[in-house]
Amino acid sequence: MKAKFSLIIALLFVSFTSFKQEHSFQIAKVKYSGGGDWYANRTALPNLITYCNKNLQTNIDPQDQVVEVSSSDIFNYPYVYLTGHGNVVFTDKDADNLRKYLQSGGFLHIDDNYGLEKFIRPQMKKVFPELDFVELPFTHPIYSQKYNFPKGLPKIHEHDGKPPRGYGLIYKGRLVCFFDVECDLGNGWEDPGIYNDSEETRQKALKMGANIMQYVLTH
Repeated sequence: MKAKFSLIIALLFVSFTSFKQEHSFQIAKVKYSGGGDWYANRTALPNLITYCNKNLQTNIDPQDQVVEVSSSDIFNYPYVYLTGHGNVVFTDKDADNLRKYLQSGGFLHIDDNYGLEKFIRPQMKKVFPELDFVELPFTHPIYSQKYNFPKGLPKIHEHDGKPPRGYGLIYKGRLVCFFDVECDLGNGWEDPGIYNDSEETRQKALKMGANIMQYVLTH
């Protein structure tokens, strides 16, 4: 119960004003089993944090955090980020812990780094057997926070010629998980020299990332 209360307290103290303490909260990357590269997009979260702190006036700790799916530490983070290209395996303990985290107010952002989708869908079914991913309409508020994306997710990297899609798991009326596919959103958050994306493309990715963060912190 202490872990759950820590998440609730973190959410209560989040706002878009400056805090006297050094940092108001942290976010983390999810470490999972199965052999997939959970550690991909190494510079993505630090860059997104910097962008949000500057443009949303958040006060997120810039230190890179990693949390395992089964750890009680996950309750310390209002937002956790899961990415990779390959296999993902959730044990029963993983699935139960992740479910409790999401039911308690946490938020999971799954960023398909190309190749993740076929592995993560059945694993999330272990977490919420009663729920299915639904494609979010372009009118969903996650696309119209500080920045407006009337056509949904921006296309960051091209793979199969398919449009980017944003899916969600909705539990008791609340979006608890956002899943971007055919987008490579986190790649657009990376340091400029890694993929040599244009600054315009990187800005689109960072703005969409900021929208997700703002949505999490206000809903």
